[in-house]
Order: sequence, then structure tokens, then C-alpha cells
Amino acid sequence: MKVLLVNGSPHPKGCTYTALDHIAGALHEENIETEIMSLGAKPIQDCIACGKCKTTGLCVFNDVVNEIIEKAKECDGFIFGSAVHYSHPTGKLLNVLSRVFYAGGKEFKHKPASSVVSARRAGTSSSLDVINKYFTINEMPVVSSTYWNQVHGHTPEEVLQDEEGMDVMYALGKNMAWLLKCIEVGKANGIDTPVNKKRGTNFIR
Repeated sequence: MKVLLVNGSPHPKGCTYTALDHIAGALHEENIETEIMSLGAKPIQDCIACGKCKTTGLCVFNDVVNEIIEKAKECDGFIFGSAVHYSHPTGKLLNVLSRVFYAGGKEFKHKPASSVVSARRAGTSSSLDVINKYFTINEMPVVSSTYWNQVHGHTPEEVLQDEEGMDVMYALGKNMAWLLKCIEVGKANGIDTPVNKKRGTNFIR
């Protein structure tokens, strides 16, 4: 089993990475393979609603988005992390999430996911809410912890001093591993994922 952790911060080894790395450590204790992928500091194109992905399953802009979609095919769980910018996830991560789920949502469907945010002080709850909505519209079980999945600090060293935040990250890793193993046992015993119908309406009779 493998979990892909995506670092949506522009800093590859900053506060968000520190949180994700702590989660990865807990997953490794449960023999779950991990990969931490950094989006880096380069700009990432947003969705232009061209609709090309509906026929190809990939985004017309062949960048990190398609790389994540391809990785998702071999992954069992996902954690998306972000720094908090103005009480919001980074614009870079939101561009990635919008394109990833629009173009390759089928590769994520029914797989457990979680969000993690890092802030110096405030804005974490609203940021978590934004990221989690990508999961819930795609029928993905959202993995929780002992508190909201957030850490605080202006530097990686300060994040490590956030003992409660570190405990939350560790528990999140353990809970992700537990759910992945439960799903694996279920599949082995003939429990299939549900096939649900969705009808889009525009509220007009």
C-alpha cells in the first residue's frame, strides 16, 4: 500500500513539509509506503475549462497535474498539505486540485484522503474546509485525527515545537494506515465499492 503526500507550499522543506514528514513516519511504522511530492515555487496553470480532459483523462497542460494523476493510479491514499495564505490554501495547490480532480477524479474515487495545513497563527480551519471539499465531492473517505489537522510555526523548528500539532500529525498517519488496512480486508472479503448515480440539476423546474 502507498500514500502520496503532496506539499502545496512553495518551500520544499518548510513547515508544511515538516508536518507531512511526521505523518510519513507514522505510516512507515505501519509498513505503508509513502512519497512526498513538492509543488515547488514555479507557477502552475489554473483550469481553463477547455474540456479536453473528458476525452483523454489527462489535463491539456502536461505538467505536475498529469504526473499526480498517473501516480494516483498506483496509490491507495492521499494527503494534501498547504501553507495558509490569507486564510486560504495556496493558489498553487488550488490550481492543482481543481485540475487533478476535474481531469483525473476517477483515479482518486473511494480512496481515503486528508488535508493538512500549516500557519503561523490563524486561517487554518477555513483552509482545511476548502481542501476537504475536493474529497467529499469525489466520494473519498476523509481521514481525521485527534484535532483539526493543523500545525503552527513560522519555521520548521517552530513547527517541531508544536507538540500538540505533531501528535495530531502522528495520529493522522496511524488513522490513515488503519483505514487503508480495513479497506484491504474488506476487498479481500468481497466488499466492493458502491456504484452511485449522480444527476446534475440547475434548480429550474
